[in-house]
Amino acid sequence: MVGVTLSACATVDTASRNAPLGTSPIETAAVQQVVKPSFDVQSVSVVVPKTLKVSEANLYYPVGDIVWREDRGGDRHAQVSAIVSQAAGLATAGMKGRQPVIVDIQVDRFHSLSEKARYSVGGVHNVVFRMAVRDAQTKAFIVKPYRINTDLRGYGGARAIEAEREGQTQKVRIIGHLSQVIAQELSKPIPVTPDLLLSQLAR
Repeated sequence: MVGVTLSACATVDTASRNAPLGTSPIETAAVQQVVKPSFDVQSVSVVVPKTLKVSEANLYYPVGDIVWREDRGGDRHAQVSAIVSQAAGLATAGMKGRQPVIVDIQVDRFHSLSEKARYSVGGVHNVVFRMAVRDAQTKAFIVKPYRINTDLRGYGGARAIEAEREGQTQKVRIIGHLSQVIAQELSKPIPVTPDLLLSQLAR
């Protein structure tokens, strides 16, 4: 856990005097430059590896890669994939920029609250994932995979019950939080690289 505002006729204002001798124009333009993304997200791929360990232990802090209890028992990997996919869909729904891209997400950890924590002290919903952005046509990386670690306070006791009455279930809150995180990450300035310039100039 988006396009680039750079067109084929655009120029990048670069202090070329700082570029090493023998540097090509493409490499010179990429020196110490960042641009604001302008992505048109064509699709989002979410992977939750089966190698992630699921814990169903009812402890205050179960040891496992996946701890998720709000859905009834079943395929926890599939349940986590559905949650992250919905969050990513919300995050990218309005991204209709200049550059068609594909977003790849791989979940490394999805640690929510056990029943014991949920109905007593509460805790933290911790989600760790890797995200990458690829050109929709060439499949080349625009943003290489990088790790995102995000936390959301998990309500406990009376506050948890009150939140559920208000429709703010754990799932609703986690989806809302993740969608904000993903949207923010996809809106951050990205480095101008030779590959990025070439992909823009080819359009």
